[in-house]
Amino acid sequence: MKLLSTLGLACAALTFSLSAFAAPPVQAKGDVLTGTNGHTLYTFDKDQAGSGKSACNGPCAANWPPLMADSAATAEGDYSIITRDDGARQWAHKGKPLYFWVKDAKPGDTTGDGFNGVWKTARP
Repeated sequence: MKLLSTLGLACAALTFSLSAFAAPPVQAKGDVLTGTNGHTLYTFDKDQAGSGKSACNGPCAANWPPLMADSAATAEGDYSIITRDDGARQWAHKGKPLYFWVKDAKPGDTTGDGFNGVWKTARP
């Protein structure tokens, strides 16, 4: 019984350590980046690439939900993690924070592209 318990703990630790190095929850669908849910991701022109900050907080973030990164996530390649004003972590691509758009009803929608001249679909 003790061996099974120890084995279970070892497997749990291995699972946790592997998840910490999991790839960002982003995929390329054609020439657009999407979340793993298939919904289009966007960038905001008011975010300065590489600044490590998001200019979309409060009511803005209610309409443009950030692509959040959990505490175990680690950056890799073109993907980095920024810390938002509220202390939460958000994925960024090539230094630009990534967001969803609440009015995209289904995977593949791109209704936020060009919104107010400052929102663009994220591209690989």
